[in-house]
Amino acid sequence: MEKSSEHLLQGIHCAAEIIQGAKRTVVLTGAGISTRSGIPDFRSTDTGLWSKYDPFEVASLESFRYNPEKFFRWIRPLVNGIWQASPNPAHLALARLEQAGYIQTVITQNIDGLHQKAGARNVLEVHGTLQTLTCVSCFSKYPVAGYIEAFLERGDIPYCERCRHVLKPDVILFGEQLPVRIWLKAQEVSKRCDLMIVAGSSLEVLPVAGLPMRALENGAHLIIINQTPTYLDVRADVVFHEDVADILPLIAEEVLKNAH
Repeated sequence: MEKSSEHLLQGIHCAAEIIQGAKRTVVLTGAGISTRSGIPDFRSTDTGLWSKYDPFEVASLESFRYNPEKFFRWIRPLVNGIWQASPNPAHLALARLEQAGYIQTVITQNIDGLHQKAGARNVLEVHGTLQTLTCVSCFSKYPVAGYIEAFLERGDIPYCERCRHVLKPDVILFGEQLPVRIWLKAQEVSKRCDLMIVAGSSLEVLPVAGLPMRALENGAHLIIINQTPTYLDVRADVVFHEDVADILPLIAEEVLKNAH
């Protein structure tokens, strides 16, 4: 146990030194950063959402067009959980590091908005957002605020005020392209960074899983914090197979205690 604890402290110290020495740090976060906030991930063997549902039946663009009611039935408990969720110590630690100037951009695969709730400002949501809805017919866009209460309380499906067609949440479904401007920006900052921190992502979902490779190809350092191994562990400067909500606050504390 002592050896393991000593090894962990060495890793935290090493990660903090790399962060302090970097000038352009990008963080890539996945579902693992939000599980401590009560939001289930998608791929865990027993608890992940895809262990209970076929994603192509409930969360693909084709299934949404064919049967939007089924999609809204499926996503309602998930949205309810997201709406009630609060940022956990991992989100707060990243926000502190950003505010202190140690992080320039957060790229997230999550749709829960918890980075923003924690105080992060420069967040790229590559898998979309629950904050807006778009009409499938006339493409009018609406803030979710006008619809969320009726949806969560009664399951009311949102419809366009102009043409009365169904509104789709601006989250990226299977078979749908990533939001172009955000994705181009994510690629750009990944290529330009001198440090990428992967936090709570198994790096299994393409094309986002390829972003750390773009960083490595341009000589960046890599820190990985994820409970299960990733394909890039062998290329990382430091790897933690721990819960990000435990590790990120310790790293942030180490970085900030020596800050000017």
